Amino acid sequence: MDRHIPMHALPEEIQKMSPEEKVCNYCGVSYLILHEFKAMEEKVKAMEKEMIFYQGSVEREKRLQEKLQSLSQDFEQYKIDNESKIERLSMVFFFYHLFTLKEKCR
Repeated sequence: MDRHIPMHALPEEIQKMSPEEKVCNYCGVSYLILHEFKAMEEKVKAMEKEMIFYQGSVEREKRLQEKLQSLSQDFEQYKIDNESKIERLSMVFFFYHLFTLKEKCR
């Protein structure tokens, strides 16, 4: 994680404050650190939401890959079936023309 280095020193009035004035009486955390901590909490929440989205996308991609593979197999089978039907149709046309030619020759 990047470390934030302030560009300007703290105002003199804050530097002169006693530690009791700069620290939360309840938890003992410096108000300056508390502010940074809250900002980091917001970043973590946003990153968690993003992770959930990406976790779902990995599962969706896996399902889509499986579906694509299934469709590819179906397509190959349809191609084979289609070629077989075309072959049979060619034979039917061939025999039809042969039969009609034979009938004409009589």
